[in-house]
This record gives sequence, structure tokens and C-alpha cells, in this order.
Amino acid sequence: MSNYIAAIDQGTTSTRCMLFNRRGEVVRVVQKEHQQIYPQPGWVEHDAIEIWERTQEVVREAIGGTDLSFSVVGLGITNQRETTIVWNRHTGQPYYNAIVWQDTRTKGICDQLAEQGGQDRFRAKTGLPLATYFSGPKVKWLLDNVEGLRAAAKSGDAIFGTIDSWLIWNLTGAHVTDVTNASRTLLMNLETLEWDDELLGIFGIPKGMLPKIVPSSDPETWGATSPEGPFGASIPVCGDLGDQQAALVGQTCFSPGEAKNTYGTGCFMLLNTGIEIVPSKSGLLTTVGYKFGSQPAVYALEGSIAITGALVQWLRDNLGIIQSAPEIEELAKTVEDNGGIYFVPAFSGLFAPYWRSDARGAIVGMTRYVNKGHIARATLEASAYQTREVLDAMQQDSGVKLQSLKVDGGMVANQMLMQFQADILGVPVVRPVVAETTALGAAYAAGLAVGFWGNTDDLRANWQIAKSWQPGMESDQRAKLYTGWKKAVTRTFDWIE
Repeated sequence: MSNYIAAIDQGTTSTRCMLFNRRGEVVRVVQKEHQQIYPQPGWVEHDAIEIWERTQEVVREAIGGTDLSFSVVGLGITNQRETTIVWNRHTGQPYYNAIVWQDTRTKGICDQLAEQGGQDRFRAKTGLPLATYFSGPKVKWLLDNVEGLRAAAKSGDAIFGTIDSWLIWNLTGAHVTDVTNASRTLLMNLETLEWDDELLGIFGIPKGMLPKIVPSSDPETWGATSPEGPFGASIPVCGDLGDQQAALVGQTCFSPGEAKNTYGTGCFMLLNTGIEIVPSKSGLLTTVGYKFGSQPAVYALEGSIAITGALVQWLRDNLGIIQSAPEIEELAKTVEDNGGIYFVPAFSGLFAPYWRSDARGAIVGMTRYVNKGHIARATLEASAYQTREVLDAMQQDSGVKLQSLKVDGGMVANQMLMQFQADILGVPVVRPVVAETTALGAAYAAGLAVGFWGNTDDLRANWQIAKSWQPGMESDQRAKLYTGWKKAVTRTFDWIE
């Protein structure tokens, strides 16, 4: 009988269950989307119950929909980070919809907290700026605005978690989160890897509603799935990583100086800095990369971009310019260049390296010449330009010049985007055989915990190049295009008073 590791990858727009063999190859994948809820401009929510239902559905199909004789020996979970749920520990019912990482309703809270000490008030402890992105302000908003919730939190009835906590709690009853997800709350101390009492006091969040912080890969596990649950068996849940840290693990970036970029709903570049906490002076985040068992935590610098793949979805769903996401490449190929336009997708403000919640999206340089092909091309180019900005900041902070960029995520199937990315960076872009490395990273974390893989050398041996793109653009053309982008970005500032 074959043994496999399962991974649940709960993302911003969909949930997947994937099975992996010892070579890190995908044996089975089932994926289902869930609803995006927009109650008012700037607000983004998910139905946490729907996410749990979709999770059960994809698990059942992945486990029962294959004719292979196999056994699942461990489960890893990876998740959209910062998305915030508060639910009743007795009934399992959320008190409110999940508030998604893209949501900007907490701007007033962040501005108020920044009045003393500025936007970087908590950066020394948390590695993060004060921004609507993170979970802590979302929890405070819920406590301040949902009737009866603060009393329920104080009594111990209401508990908080990011999506990983929500899924693990539903699967096992354990109320935990790993260090990578905890590091995105603005509530965890990066050095102690514990909830910080001073920060909890400032945010007004009762400590009792928070999950226990655990390693990303834990051989002692946090419990096992119930035989009555979607897996139909008792399987140890022993891997947990926020999605971007999971991709760092899936890309086997285990040495300081190794970096990856994931192209999904947003775009996220992480650089391994080893066991050293590297403060950023260039608008990046200092975050936990992963922690395997009792080994020291490994840290990373991260550049977070809010809107990349979501911009393609916007063209499809809001404007109807394309009927499916893959069509954008063919549409973009109908023109030679972007026609002089730039599309800055600051729909939720600008993340790294600007952290401007007052910014909003803009298309600049419009003339009668521009058609939908140019808009499609500018949409793809926006992901590449934003990545260049993050890479520049990363090299400035770390002093390490990147030799090549490992890429993954849904958008890496787009040949035009990957070639333009190599051109605008001036370094090779490399895609591995398994491009969906987020789920793979979660599987690796669980597999290390149960001995499915012996060590990180086993994981490195699995990594193989599928395709690489070499830069072909002249340096003066690269500089001209990038200067235009930087100019376009400034046009999005100060839109929200």
C-alpha cells in the first residue's frame, strides 16, 4: 500500500486538498472556489462556515475519488494569512464573517494607534508596520463593533484564529496556530515567539481568546482528525504554515539568501535571512519563515503586494473583458506593448514597499489609441513592476544581490508575464516542476514531522527546474519602463482623505 501526505491549501478564492508522494509529486488535487463578499467599498469578507464546508468537500473527493490503494500518514495545512475569524468555542459558530486580509475597514484604528509612535510604532517587536493588512486591528474592530462580543471574549466563550486555527479546530478540537501565522497578527513578539502582553493591552484583546503558538512542523502533533470527519480516519495534523511561508518551504529555500516569489491573488516575495532577525529600512516585513520542531526559528524578509492575480479576476468578473483567466495572455499578445499605459492596482491601498492605505487604483497614460489588448498587457505588467519594487527593497535591506528568482503560483503558467518579469528584473526567472509549492510546503512540514521525509536534504532532492526565462531587454529600455511605472504609482497617493 502506498503512503501519501495530504495538504489542505485554503486560499483567498478557493480551497484545495492535494496528495503528495515521497518525490513531492502531486498524486491528486481537488479544488473548489468560495464566495467573495463585499459589503461596502474597501470591505472584504468570507463566510467561514462555507470555507469549512468547501474544505470537507475537497477532502472527501480527494480521498474517495481515487482508485489508488493508499494511506494518508500526515496532514499539513496552509492558509491565506491575516484573515480573521472569531467564533464560539462551544458551538463553533462565528460571531461575524471572516474579515479578509485585503480588507481596509481598520484604517481608522491603525491611524489612531499611529498617533503615538507613528506607523512603525510596533515594528521593533513585531517586524511589521501598523497597517490594515494584519489580524490584530481586525480583532479589535470585531470586539468594538459586534454586539456582545467583548463580553463573550472576556468570559472565554469567544476565541480568535486565522484560517489555519479555524480548520485545525474543526478537524481536531485543538486551538493552535503556528509561528508564521502568529507573526502576522501584530500581537506576537518576534524574539520570544509568544503573544506580547503589552501589545494585547494596547489593542484591548483578552489573551484567553488567542490560540496556542506552536512550531510549523511538530512531531508531537496537535491532535488527529476524527474518523467521523471528512478523512474518514485518524490522521495526525502536524504541519501548519501561512501560505507564503509554505511556498518558501515548498521551494526549498532553506539557506540564507534564497528567495521565492508567489503569484496568486496577491504577490509575495520572501528572502530567507536564517536565524537572524533582519529589520527592514525599505518598507518590507520581517517575519518568521518557518520553525521545524525544537530547531530555532528561521526568519525572512517579505515584500507583500495586495493585488496581482486578483486584477486578472477583476477584468473577468467586473468588466467582462475576458471570460476566463488564461485568456488574458492571448489578449495581451494582440498588441506589441502597453500602448503607453500603466495599471496600478491599489484597490486595497498599496502594500510593500509603500504601505499607503490612502492609495487607490489607477490606469494612467490613457489615449484614444489604447484598446483592451493594452489594458490586458498593462494588467500583467503590473505584477512584474510591483515585484521589481519589492526586489529592489529586499536587496537594499539584505545587501544580497539576487542571482535568480524562484517562482510559483497560478500565474507562472503565463509565459508572457514570466518573460517580462525576467526582462524587468534583469535576472533569470525559474519555475519548478511542481509550481503549486504552497500546498507542497505544508505537506513537507507534515512529512518531516512524521518521518515521511528524513530531513531538508531529502526535500532539496525533490526540487527540479521545469522552465527558466532569461532576461532579453536592453538596460536603457528597462530603466525607461520602470521610471514610467514609478511615476504612475505616485498618481495613486492621497486619494482617500
